Amino acid sequence: MIPAPQKGFLAPDFALETGEGEIIRLSELRGRPVILNVWASWCAPCRAEMPALQRVFQAYQAQGVEILGLNSTAQDDRQKAQAFAAEQGLTFPILFDTDGEATRLYAVRALPTTYFIDAQGIIQEVVAGGPMSEALLRIRVQQLIEAGLREQP
Repeated sequence: MIPAPQKGFLAPDFALETGEGEIIRLSELRGRPVILNVWASWCAPCRAEMPALQRVFQAYQAQGVEILGLNSTAQDDRQKAQAFAAEQGLTFPILFDTDGEATRLYAVRALPTTYFIDAQGIIQEVVAGGPMSEALLRIRVQQLIEAGLREQP
């Protein structure tokens, strides 16, 4: 399948570092639904939706759902982003796109932009802009989980 940053296509792979120095490669998360949220610490809508992302992560991580906060570090400040994540008590991985390569790979035009990726690595929905409501996040996560259950033999 062709990788492209839009619905119905394989999510482009990347490997980025967390604040703890761990490298996370998107393709290694296959088999689990992933919400990829591209954000920056100066972005008001990004900041507004982070608490909902955290609550959804806490509610669904036991079911294998992954949330990745991809900080657009090339247009942000890593220390400010880390401070914001700590202040919010975010427990999902925050990835730092220091050279902007992942942001370009995903053709991000607005912050925040969120990609809902199914367990097979296929983008099911792209939401540009925000903030997204917690209710919408929960509906999309449920859809990803249900799609994964239908795919199982």
